[in-house]
Amino acid sequence: MAVAAVGFVLALGLARVGVALVAHARARTAADAGALAAAEGLALGADPATAAAEAAAAAHDDGAARTTCACAGPRVVVDVEVDVPVLGRVARARAAAEVRGVVVPAP
Repeated sequence: MAVAAVGFVLALGLARVGVALVAHARARTAADAGALAAAEGLALGADPATAAAEAAAAAHDDGAARTTCACAGPRVVVDVEVDVPVLGRVARARAAAEVRGVVVPAP
């Protein structure tokens, strides 16, 4: 009986760690997607506000909420959060992208 209880507690702990790792991976993926979307927008001539909106949309598509987007200049930094309801926590991630080379001017 005690062995079963210990096994159950260990399994529950491993499941919680697994949930946290998956949420963190989702946050990293969403941050990467948001940073790339914003950098693409800037490269195509979008203003920083439009680039930030594109970052938010890309992060949302990956199940995250964009918390900040520094979209000024050629470097973009995006922060996102993913809710982890099982743990009552939030997974956070940051990603950056940089626009290099020729930038298409705004139409």
